[in-house]
Amino acid sequence: MAKISSRFLREGRQLPPELEDARLEIKQICEEYGLDFFETVFEMCTYEEINMIAAYGGFPTRYPHWRFGMEFLEMQKSYEYGLSKIYEMVINTDPSYAYLMDCNLVVDQKLVMAHVFGHVDFFKNNHWFKPTNRKMLDQMANHATRVRDIIDREGASTVEQFVDMCLSLDNLIDPYLPHIQRTRKATEEPEDDGSVGRLPSERHYMDRHINPPEFLAAQREKKASQAEKAARYPEEPVRDVLGFLLQHARLAKWQRQILQIIRDEAYYFAPQGQTKIMNEGWATYWHTKLMTKHILTDSEVIDYADHHSGTVAQRPGQLNPYKLGVELYRHIERRWDRGQFGKDWLDCTDPRERKAWDTGAMLGRDKLFEVRRTHNDITFLDTFLTPEFCREQGFFTTKFDKKADEWVVDSREFADVKKQLLQMLASRGTPRIYVYDANFANRGELLLTHEHEGLDIQLDWASVTLANLAALWGRPVHLETLLEGKPIRMSHDGSEVTREEVR
Repeated sequence: MAKISSRFLREGRQLPPELEDARLEIKQICEEYGLDFFETVFEMCTYEEINMIAAYGGFPTRYPHWRFGMEFLEMQKSYEYGLSKIYEMVINTDPSYAYLMDCNLVVDQKLVMAHVFGHVDFFKNNHWFKPTNRKMLDQMANHATRVRDIIDREGASTVEQFVDMCLSLDNLIDPYLPHIQRTRKATEEPEDDGSVGRLPSERHYMDRHINPPEFLAAQREKKASQAEKAARYPEEPVRDVLGFLLQHARLAKWQRQILQIIRDEAYYFAPQGQTKIMNEGWATYWHTKLMTKHILTDSEVIDYADHHSGTVAQRPGQLNPYKLGVELYRHIERRWDRGQFGKDWLDCTDPRERKAWDTGAMLGRDKLFEVRRTHNDITFLDTFLTPEFCREQGFFTTKFDKKADEWVVDSREFADVKKQLLQMLASRGTPRIYVYDANFANRGELLLTHEHEGLDIQLDWASVTLANLAALWGRPVHLETLLEGKPIRMSHDGSEVTREEVR
């Protein structure tokens, strides 16, 4: 992997005078528009250095592991063969650090700086980033020091093997945990004396009307269900599998420390996955507005148009978060500028009247800042996606035609398009796995459940994951899911995986 000089880590690479002047100008324009961001430090890098930083997830001080080297080599080859190029990279810290490639054109550097200020404004103000550690650069360095100390004591091979197992599980977290109180205090329930859930009545002859038999039966069933949950461990299914292992698995102290590091970093990066469309769309919205209205010179227009079009290009069969995000922000701005919201707008069913609707409200910019502050990708699309927008963008759903052996258009209906988009964002390719029972069959085995959302789990990946979970738990691990509509249970005893139907 490329080496970074000690001077780079200590002082950074200063911007040349031309870019420093551009930075100050762009910063001032952003502030005049109302953007509010952390102090942002721009550093110049060679293409090798920026590929290395990208391989580390933006943090050049992370713990040593072979996967970072593999990702660096992949990025390096991709750049050298002309398949990809990193224009910018910015991390969610205070102050924020952004890296610029020193061989890019000046117009590209201006575009990137405008884009970065949009990202940092989003990091600072979006609700889903509030719980993140803004000093993660220092925390990553502390993690690296701790891992190196463990390697010195336990041996590189042993530690690397354990890190491999933990990294294969780093998506088994609850991305909503920082925002929701999942646990509740235990409350003492009175014994079932025949009057469970009985509502009080002042007159005994009214009791049979206030507490009919079917109501009391439902209350007893509810009490029995609560008792069953209390007897199970954990009482409620737990989505934060890593957190459960951290608390209850029989791990050595050094293993627990590494698992904690992997989990902390997984939760740090989680909001970026939850807001990918919004974040990239917000930064793209602002770099296009600033570049076209304030920054571009006549000689830079062609280069800018060429490079910007590559950023928002929508390739067949792929969802471009830059394109979808910026277009939906513009759609929202137009709607609120023209007053296309509220009860009167929703009650209007005349297509011609809706198309010509314009109350002159001019509330678009205020609405954009409100949306940027409160939403994530799922709520963003669920709230603001409209049939008009989907028609404008030409959205449709697809399905695989086995006879033709190819993907074909399935539907252009708004409800179908919205449903597929939300399903895709809800899972992001990661199945929802819960710890259901940590004492399965009264043998101390771990039972997991898969919340099936229409797609079967990939059996080969599930087998590897179960093997690593069994190694961490120290006992057999089971996963209940659906396969082709039939309930099955996959099990791993530490040496092999088995599969059986569940009746």
